[in-house]
Amino acid sequence: MTSPLTAGPGEDAAGLARRCAADLLRRVEDRLRTLLAAERETWAAVHEGAVVPVDALAEMIGSGGKRIRPAFCVTGYLAAGGDPADPGIVSAGAALEMLHVSALVHDDVLDDSDIRRGLPTVHAHHTALHATSGWQGESRRYGEGVAILVGDLALVYSGELMAEAPATVVPEWNRLRSEVMIGQYMDVHAAAEFSVDLRSSRLIARIKSGRYTIHRPLVVGASAAGRADLAPVFEEYGEAVGEAFQLRDDLLDAFGDSADTGKPTGLDFTQHKMTLLLGWAMQRDEHIHTLVTEPGHSYDEVRGRLLDTGVPADIEKHIAGLVERGCKAIADAPVAPVWREELAAMARKVAYRNA
Repeated sequence: MTSPLTAGPGEDAAGLARRCAADLLRRVEDRLRTLLAAERETWAAVHEGAVVPVDALAEMIGSGGKRIRPAFCVTGYLAAGGDPADPGIVSAGAALEMLHVSALVHDDVLDDSDIRRGLPTVHAHHTALHATSGWQGESRRYGEGVAILVGDLALVYSGELMAEAPATVVPEWNRLRSEVMIGQYMDVHAAAEFSVDLRSSRLIARIKSGRYTIHRPLVVGASAAGRADLAPVFEEYGEAVGEAFQLRDDLLDAFGDSADTGKPTGLDFTQHKMTLLLGWAMQRDEHIHTLVTEPGHSYDEVRGRLLDTGVPADIEKHIAGLVERGCKAIADAPVAPVWREELAAMARKVAYRNA
């Protein structure tokens, strides 16, 4: 078997780079699964019921996911010249994915979403379990309580994993986590207020999604490799590509296929999320506010009105500009050309995904 550090017969630099990254991502997957398997064994010895939160996380990890955050982390690490054999970067990538799982479980409670990756969400599953079991108390409250605790457990595990990474990642890791929490709060507040404030919408998109998905994982990877000097260029790239990522998310929520996305279409509308898509559209057509907030209007009405504003087409153009800006940001980055090419390819992949 060819070593990740050695090019195989006829393999060029790009092939070797992709194989190194793929190998690290496989090890990230193994780290996540072995951690949860060990935790399950530990808690099963304590009490048979104690494994339920661990099993919920294992199901989330096993149900798929794009692993975007670990992918950017290991790419930042390898681009910075990090040693693929160092187990610290594997733990860092696993920590980022475990943090993401924590955010998803809590997000589903906040958004009252019943489906995630084609399966019942944690709170929906345990709400139904409570109801069918005839237990005491309110079923919804029980289900949401379980989900909060499962998400918190994932947060604990993410911290344990990141503690195995080089200490140089700590400042960026701390910024990443606090940004996610503040961004979540601002998202909840904006949905309640539901007034057009594009400055706030853009900030929420950046700190809740873009930075946490692309910018910070890249810098965590570079920091693990001892290349803090790459932070500015990764920030410029990550801010642009991160915004493109979130705008694609907004479009997928409005116009995507739930069979591809694994979650209900139109959830942003039902939860009154003041996305950039909705904010720009409401600036052009005030009636959209009524369609979203007052009962009796169908999702198709909202979608049709959005298309009439021309905003979705304008957002597609804006995404293209953001991808171009991100690619320009790394065009002269002090990394090997193969990694500049890989980052450009990753920018296009996340900006033009269908799920």
